[in-house]
Amino acid sequence: MTIHNFQESLAWSEEQADAPWWEQVYRKAWPDLKAMVSVREDGWAQRAGIDRVLTLASGKVLKIDEKVRRQAYGDFFLEYLSAKEFNTPGWIEKPLDCDYIAYAFEPIATCYLLPTQELQRAWRNNKAQWLERYTPKEALNGTYTTVGLPVPKDVVWAGLKDAMRIEWTP
Repeated sequence: MTIHNFQESLAWSEEQADAPWWEQVYRKAWPDLKAMVSVREDGWAQRAGIDRVLTLASGKVLKIDEKVRRQAYGDFFLEYLSAKEFNTPGWIEKPLDCDYIAYAFEPIATCYLLPTQELQRAWRNNKAQWLERYTPKEALNGTYTTVGLPVPKDVVWAGLKDAMRIEWTP
């Protein structure tokens, strides 16, 4: 089990929210980006997975949940229990109001923009199989324990591809 110093992890997370590379990421993804606003205060937006709001030239608004990892792992850590002690669903399980999960690996300067609804559908479609195949990891965060599943990136990509294909009965 990984043990986190909550205050230290929070401070590092807040530093990452101010990192100048976020603007580079978003401008590369959306060249017509006109504005970006960080959402930091606890409230409905934070609880709905919104860390940043982007506005494009067309007026389109994109809501982003930002995840940053300190090491370049070959997986995405899909948090399915935010607090194991209270059976609180993690971000992969609970309804979110964000359009993308911006999943960054800081040491290799790489960010993946994962469409939220499709990623959650991929999780629902593959959850049982992935939980059988991969080992859940726990992180003690002071008074609560977060539980997630590190799923290899290529496996998540395949799940996303399948989740974006919808078949019906003719």
